[in-house]
Amino acid sequence: MAAPLGGKGAPHRPVLLEETIHFLAPEQGGLFVDCTVGLGGHAEAILESSSDTRVIGIDLDLEALNYAIERLARFGRRFRPTHANFREIASILDEAAKREVRGVLIDLGVSSLQFDSPTRGFSFRFDAPLDMRMDAQTESQTAADLLLELPEAEIARILFEYGEERRSRRIAKWIVESREQGRPIRTTRALAELVERAAGSRRRQVIHPATRAFQALRIAVNRELEGLDRFVATAIDILQPDGRFVAISFHSLEDRIIKQELRRLSGYCQCPPRAPVCSCGARRAVEILTRRPVTPKQSEVDQNPRARSAKLRACRKLTSN
Repeated sequence: MAAPLGGKGAPHRPVLLEETIHFLAPEQGGLFVDCTVGLGGHAEAILESSSDTRVIGIDLDLEALNYAIERLARFGRRFRPTHANFREIASILDEAAKREVRGVLIDLGVSSLQFDSPTRGFSFRFDAPLDMRMDAQTESQTAADLLLELPEAEIARILFEYGEERRSRRIAKWIVESREQGRPIRTTRALAELVERAAGSRRRQVIHPATRAFQALRIAVNRELEGLDRFVATAIDILQPDGRFVAISFHSLEDRIIKQELRRLSGYCQCPPRAPVCSCGARRAVEILTRRPVTPKQSEVDQNPRARSAKLRACRKLTSN
C-alpha cells in the first residue's frame, strides 16, 4: 500500500501517487472517499489539490487511522476519519448525509505501518506472535488460531488459492504434524522456518519461500477478497455522474476481481456465449479509463521495492445508465 515510513520526520509517499491523482482528477473539488486511508498519503494529495476538496478517510486499522488524523489535522473539517471496514461505505455515507461523491479510492494490501511493525505478525522479518489482523481491536481469529484449528485440507486450500503456493499440501501437512506433536505454529519465525524447510530454497529465487504463505494467511485472516466485487459495484453506484473510481491492488486475485467487475459495469456480458438471457447483471454504468493496469515506473520501484506488484485500474461513471 505504501512506501516505507523512513526515518524520523520522513514523509510517507504512497504507491502510484501521481497516477492516482491523475485519474481521480480532484482539482475541481468535491467529496472523495479514501476507503483505505492508511497513513494518509493519497488523502493528503487529494486535499492539497484544491481548497474545495473534502475527504472521508476509512480504515480498519485504528493505529494507521490515528496516524492519518495527525498528519491531516491541518485540513480541519475537510478531512473526516472513520474507523470501519471499507465494505461499509454505503452506510458510512448515509450516516454522514453525504451523497454527492466525486471520487472513490481503494488501495488494497498491507500498509507500511503494518508491514514494518515488529509486533503485529505481518512480516517474517521480525519474530512476533502470528497475528496478522488489520483490526487488532477485534476478537477475531489470528493467523495462529487458523493454523491451530483448521483441518489440513483447508490450510492447503488457503495456501494454494490465496498464495498460489505450489507446495501447499506439503506445507499444510507439516503444519498439522507440528501441532499434533505439541508444537503448534504461533510465531512468524516458526512459520517462516517451517515453510522454508517444506518448500525448500531454490537457486535464483527472488522472494523468500515463506512470502506466499504469509500473503495467503493474511488474506484469510482479514477476509480480504470477501465481497470485493460487491464493494466495487456499490462504490460506482454512490458516485455522481462523471465521478471517478480508482483501485490499486497488489496481487492477481484482487486485480482479477476488480477487472471483471469493472468490465461487467462497463456493459461487457460475462455469461456463457450460448446463454439465452444475460444473468451476470452487466450494465453500462462506467467508462474504463485504463485498458491495461497502470504499474509503477522503474524509478518508483527502485525507491520502494514493495511497489513492484502494484496495479492501478480506473473508471469514470457515465452520465446516464
